[in-house]
Parts: sequence; structure tokens; C-alpha cells
Amino acid sequence: MVRVYGSRDAGVTAVRDATFEVLPGEHIALVGPSGSGKSTLLLMAAGIEEPTEGVLEWPALGSRANLRPGPVAIAFQGPSLLPPLSVLENVALPVLLAGGDEGRAGAEAARLLATFGLAELAGKLPEELSGGQAERAGVARALAGEPRLLLADEPTGQQDGATGAALMREMVAEVDRIGAALVVATHDDRVAVLFDRVWSMRDGLLETEVATRSG
Repeated sequence: MVRVYGSRDAGVTAVRDATFEVLPGEHIALVGPSGSGKSTLLLMAAGIEEPTEGVLEWPALGSRANLRPGPVAIAFQGPSLLPPLSVLENVALPVLLAGGDEGRAGAEAARLLATFGLAELAGKLPEELSGGQAERAGVARALAGEPRLLLADEPTGQQDGATGAALMREMVAEVDRIGAALVVATHDDRVAVLFDRVWSMRDGLLETEVATRSG
């Protein structure tokens, strides 16, 4: 699978000849330096971007058109909350888009905000949050619809060490609770060591046979 931005001859190749498989319930860390292609790979896995060459399929999840909202969710790197909506409304949105009622959506959003230490900010607008708070709210929103595959792009990039560690613990616990698979892109070794399976990217090349944590 290849992803090129621009023309095939003169464009930028973000992902080169990648082959990968995510199995149900797997926890995978995708490591590599900034600009190595991690974000592009996650966007393709989420069905947001299409490969320039090759085929990407979700045999256990359905067609690309039906991945979101529903079976696949992504916590984006950088600002992603909708500015007109409160933090609670942002987190509740995936439940509503999937057909859930307002009561259930609000209750699940409130639970997740409390889980990620954001309960007191439920009524705030995204512009009133710090970068780290917005990042945690984005993770909460991605989890609200109980996806079967969660993709998280540098979810601890704006957290301090203790807050980032807590975020990862809670995210993994929520993923395990709903039985989802998890792929986390990170260049933080402190995050990568929490995962039993590690993929590595450099200059658009993906290596999935990286030594994994034992024990």
C-alpha cells in the first residue's frame, strides 16, 4: 500500500509499500520520528484517506463508507473538537451520530470526561481548554461510540509525564472494557513500552516485525 501526495513522479511519498494487519483486541504501538508517515497510515486505516496504490480492507468491520461513526474511531493529533459545541456535546456526538438517544449520549460523555479528569470542563467551549485538556477530550470523544478499532495519533503529545501516563492507562482500560483493538502512533518510548506489539516507521517504510515487550 502506497500513499503519495501530489503526482506519482513529483509528489511526496508518505507511505511506501506498507502491508499490515490488525487483529481483534490487539494493542499496537506505531513508533517513529515526526514525518515518518505514522499519521498518514492511521488516516488510511481510519478510511479517511485512500491509498494511491494498493488495497485496504476491513473484513470484520464492513465497507469503508460505514466505518465512521461506528466501528472505527480516531483521536486526531492537534485540535479536532468542534468549536460551537461544548466539551460535553463534542464527546457525546459520536453516540448521537450512531443513533443513540440524547440521555445515553450525555451520560456516556459525562462518564468519559470524569474518567479523563475533565468533568469540571463539560460546559466549556473548546477554545477555553488548554492543549492537553483538548487532547484528552479528543480521546474521550473517540471512545464514546465504543468502536471496535481505536486509532490514536500522538495522544500524549501535549501531556506532562504523569498526566500522559494516566491518559494511557485509562485509554487502554476503556479499550479493554469494550473489547476494541488499539493502534497508538507515538514517538515517546515511555508510551511504546506499554504495548506488547510494536510497529516502526521511518521515511514512509513500515516494519511490523519489531521486537515486542515480554512478560
